Amino acid sequence: MKRAATIEEGLVAGAVAAVLSGAPSTLHAVATRADPLEATLAAGTLLLPRERRPLVLALAAVPVHVALSLGWAVLLAAVLPRQRTVAYATLAGLAIAALDLGVVGRRVPRIRALPLLPQVLDHVAYGATVGAVLSSRRR
Repeated sequence: MKRAATIEEGLVAGAVAAVLSGAPSTLHAVATRADPLEATLAAGTLLLPRERRPLVLALAAVPVHVALSLGWAVLLAAVLPRQRTVAYATLAGLAIAALDLGVVGRRVPRIRALPLLPQVLDHVAYGATVGAVLSSRRR
């Protein structure tokens, strides 16, 4: 039963974080008059690296974003401590950013072209949100 509860907590936390975590890069794009969908389109190139049509890339980004958000959150739900969950999850968001942006993203031109700080802040927001939802559900 504990494993099922952990998976459920992770799925809920990941779903909430998937919706909210793009706020920093979206706000940055709006403030700098850049395309707020560019990060979404870049994520779509993970699934369809040669695709250029915006609608197709946006549609491809959805399963990529959902799978990564839910997968990381289930893992975090399994390994994060019950104390100071938000702090540890926020640090985990930074670690995920290092992997996503520093290792994987460096190999994907459209991701590499994104402004780095807003993308890192998206990952921090993701981790903090996962941590907050987990913490709330565990009380």
